[in-house]
Amino acid sequence: MRINNNDTAFSVWSSYTKNVTGMKASMSRLSTGTIQNTDDPAGIGISERMRAQIKGTTMARQNTDNTISLFQTADSWMQKISDNVARMKTLATEAQGITSAADKANIQTEFKSMQDEITRITSQYTSAAKFNGIYLFRGGNGDAVINGDKVDTSSKIKVQIGADVNQTLELDLKDLQVTNTEVIGTVHEYTYTGTVLTGSTHTGTIGWNTIIDNTKMSVGSSNVIAKIDAAVTFVAKARASIAAQQKRVEASREGLLTYQDNLTSAESKIRDVDMASESTNFPKYQILTQAANAMLAQANSLPNSITQLLG
Repeated sequence: MRINNNDTAFSVWSSYTKNVTGMKASMSRLSTGTIQNTDDPAGIGISERMRAQIKGTTMARQNTDNTISLFQTADSWMQKISDNVARMKTLATEAQGITSAADKANIQTEFKSMQDEITRITSQYTSAAKFNGIYLFRGGNGDAVINGDKVDTSSKIKVQIGADVNQTLELDLKDLQVTNTEVIGTVHEYTYTGTVLTGSTHTGTIGWNTIIDNTKMSVGSSNVIAKIDAAVTFVAKARASIAAQQKRVEASREGLLTYQDNLTSAESKIRDVDMASESTNFPKYQILTQAANAMLAQANSLPNSITQLLG
């Protein structure tokens, strides 16, 4: 029997301390729902990288949502432009019917208003077709430059659609300003003598600006219907391009959703606590701690028997 060192009590105290530590760790896991850094140091490192990737993917998905909204806005304005061009064709056809000079003047008034409306939608700093401050139909990246009423044409609108470097998409939106001289079609004319073809001309200089600039074209202009037909095709192609790009972004968005879901699931397996399993560990540590506490009291009472030897 020894009184200076109670080996039994120290052994019980060691077990008690271990059980208390285990109970505290279990309580921490149950209260936070996640493991501690010391539970899986390597896993924590992997988990942190995954978390950063998940957050980046979440923002990339939000970028795709905004891009889809941009395309939907652009398509809505394109519908208005298409409606105006279609109305211009109707008016041009009407003007070549049985109409008086007064009738033609009234038709021209409406024709001009259609041209002016398209110009208002697409052109200058007052352009109505904008999304979050970005011009949709002025070309380039849609950002206005400081000097002059122009936009930056050195690049296109670029959107980050992934969580990693250079996972970007360039948006291709048509320049529909009244100053755009892009050739949009060709007018073909044929001459006949009876039923015999005697000649033809092919004009390939129909610029978009010619269609919507009221100083360059009116209902009485030469080949006005053919020119408007070229404009109809041009606008239709531009809308098809927008729809195709929107479809691509929607597919990217679905891919990002799947990627984010799988990555979150993998990160959860590393970081999150199995609550059912941990809830069975906690009572174990509780019972062991209480038992160790009782045994520690017993171990501390062992030296008391020495007094019996001393009489």
